[in-house]
Amino acid sequence: QVQLVESGGGLVQTGGSLRLSCAASGHFFGVYTMGWFRQAPGKEREIVAAINWSDGNTQYAHSVQGRCTISIDYAKSMVHLQMNSLKPEDTAVYYCAAAPNRGGEPTFDGREYPYWGQGTQVTVSS
Repeated sequence: QVQLVESGGGLVQTGGSLRLSCAASGHFFGVYTMGWFRQAPGKEREIVAAINWSDGNTQYAHSVQGRCTISIDYAKSMVHLQMNSLKPEDTAVYYCAAAPNRGGEPTFDGREYPYWGQGTQVTVSS
């Protein structure tokens, strides 16, 4: 079993920055793909970024390309999502998730992620 706990959400003005963090624990042997998803009110959940724990390969959604960076702190078993130039449309609950790493590019399919955190709210004011 893998436990994921997010932190770092909050209220920020348009153009501001936030860094979200996800602490991974439990039977976590570093063979996962880690993903950040988000869900805004009335909208479907969508991927933001994903990274392979083993090789550091990353993928980003087009909507955040160039504004977000996903990274791993291997010493602390944490995954970070640095978000810059935030926009009101980035407002959502952000979730950290873990999926078995099947090799290749990190998966963007939420159905492949069996482990999820509780979410952290990000609100961007205009």
